[in-house]
Amino acid sequence: MQSAHTLLCLGDSYTIGESVQFAENFPNQTISQLRKDGYAFEEPEIVAQTGWTTDELQTAIDNHSLKNSYDFVTLLIGVNNQYRGRTVENYKSQFESLLKQAIQFANGKADHVIVLSIPDWSVTPFARDRETKQIAIQIDNYNSANAAVAEAHQVRYIDITPSSREAANDRSLIASDGLHPSAKEYEKWSEKLSVFLKSMIKQ
Repeated sequence: MQSAHTLLCLGDSYTIGESVQFAENFPNQTISQLRKDGYAFEEPEIVAQTGWTTDELQTAIDNHSLKNSYDFVTLLIGVNNQYRGRTVENYKSQFESLLKQAIQFANGKADHVIVLSIPDWSVTPFARDRETKQIAIQIDNYNSANAAVAEAHQVRYIDITPSSREAANDRSLIASDGLHPSAKEYEKWSEKLSVFLKSMIKQ
């Protein structure tokens, strides 16, 4: 019998699923979808917390007891760097360090690592009284940086930012806190991720 695949998810509130049920975050919805389609997966291992920046995620990884390797690894981090007004250059170097580590966790297989772009929170009610155009521009700049790093290291890149911007006209895509994605939005991300993971697994 085929052994179950493993998935490590590194990130912040968008990975842990702030303001939704734990089963509704994108790592768990992805695994649920894959299992439903007949793929054997262990529960996802998640190293993520609301508010984390790149350096805080790095510290958590350094202090976390992780397996030597995983079949697949996702990385989604950076919104809190942007929120705290840090430079893109500072973010890019720390993100690259995290990505290199993610590749190591994936047994050195870069094509088994998936970077997800940073969602745009400027469209949320939380951002109503802020410089929303400036936030959107900064998010784009951050995503240009992480996409360039992802391409340089030949990992998979899933752009979820356009999807997150649909919340401007669809409040059902935003959680009750007025800031984070809803389970419905996470489901869209998990569909993209599960399609990719299926393509990588020989049944």
